[in-house]
Amino acid sequence: MNARATEPPVGGTIDHILAVLPSLIPSAQRAARICAERPEDVVNMSGADLAEAADTSAAAVTRMSQALGFRGFQHLRLLLVRDLGAAVRDGGIRAEGTAGWLHALAEGASDVIQTSLASVDPDVFDAAAEAIARAPRLLVAGTGASGPAAQSVAVAFVMNGRSCEAPTDGVVQQLTASVLSPGDVCLVVSSSGANAATLAVAAAAAEAGATVIGVTSFTRAPLAENAALLLIAGARFQAWDQGMVGSGLVQHLVLSALQMAVSERMKETAERARAAVRDEVLGIVTEDAGAERDVSGATGIR
Repeated sequence: MNARATEPPVGGTIDHILAVLPSLIPSAQRAARICAERPEDVVNMSGADLAEAADTSAAAVTRMSQALGFRGFQHLRLLLVRDLGAAVRDGGIRAEGTAGWLHALAEGASDVIQTSLASVDPDVFDAAAEAIARAPRLLVAGTGASGPAAQSVAVAFVMNGRSCEAPTDGVVQQLTASVLSPGDVCLVVSSSGANAATLAVAAAAAEAGATVIGVTSFTRAPLAENAALLLIAGARFQAWDQGMVGSGLVQHLVLSALQMAVSERMKETAERARAAVRDEVLGIVTEDAGAERDVSGATGIR
């Protein structure tokens, strides 16, 4: 069965390869990794050339290409040619030293962001937004490195009128998931899709009859076993030597997009919530400013 029936958008071929790569057999993984890490070389290779570089057979390269969802190696190669052509830059002079390093880091993050949502299925995304908008109860779960993104989107949901629960402790997440009901939603965030604590939450939610929506980087991660809807994004950062920047950016991006889509479906509720939050923040700021004036007046500090 093919991993994907349609072509990735321009610039999204490598992201797609990396999202599916962990589920391939070792020989196919070797060939796929070469395609992802050395696309400039692969576009000039034949299937036999790639097979030799990956220490496998030409038939295995064809099977690898089809397992990735492409018609064959030539189809994969043409998509890499397309993406490389679209990514050609002007080759301007860049600063060296710290300034150059900072520029390169920002440019790398920009490249990741531009293609990070290429693996997100629009139909699945819409179904996820609809389910969250309708759910009587929403649990947001994520631990480890995925915890900050989960907590951030939970705050955004609340501030836009979509009430939710987002305990930080993994055991509490699992216990909360176990008392959900059909129609409720459990949004599970796990970059690897294999975090044991997070998988336990997803399993408990599914057992309770809730709809599990997974946000992960890999199409066939263990999280998929209990996720009714799976949003795939961010596999490319796994190839970074220091991928923490890419991980956080991509998770926040896909979750922010999901939250905005939910708010659009709850428009009146979201508008009322934003107005209430705005008034509350202004009240807090005004109170704090008044308290500071009182303190400065009492102490003579100006």
